[in-house]
Amino acid sequence: MPDSDLQIDTDRLVLRPHTRYDFAESLAMWSDASVTRFIGGKPFTQEETWARLLRYIGHWAMLGFGYWVIRERATGRFVGEVGFADYQRDMDPPLDGIPEAGWALSPHVHGKGYATEALRAVTLWADDRWPTASTICMIDPDNAASVRVATRCGYAQVRTAIYRGRPSLIFERLAQKAST
Repeated sequence: MPDSDLQIDTDRLVLRPHTRYDFAESLAMWSDASVTRFIGGKPFTQEETWARLLRYIGHWAMLGFGYWVIRERATGRFVGEVGFADYQRDMDPPLDGIPEAGWALSPHVHGKGYATEALRAVTLWADDRWPTASTICMIDPDNAASVRVATRCGYAQVRTAIYRGRPSLIFERLAQKAST
């Protein structure tokens, strides 16, 4: 079971690290073309989703940060995934190991403000752990919804980079707490 010290509760959501028992719901989300439209451009296979889940769990084990599964507090229903990663992306210019925020939500909750609520919660978590650091996020230029979420959560566009031959917008958020 996940480490309870890593659980984050918000008004409407519960965030916790993934377990293998989240696989079926994660697969359902990642196999939906509306979810992957701006993330890879095609639905993920079972094998690709399994590798993603292992990568999330591996981040926690190796780096002390990773992704959380998001569930509705009231119902326990799967909402999506949010967190930080270091994917060592081969891109120009490089991200230089700065933790990269990311999020994906199931279509049934789009437009409810859950992405903003979840991202705000994990950026506060990051501020506590990395009080003088920044985080970044990479967004497809056509993904207006994610651009809105990022800016609502304190991210500002700092540049455009090329990843897998396509432009990506790079946003940065400075930590919101001074070191003590």
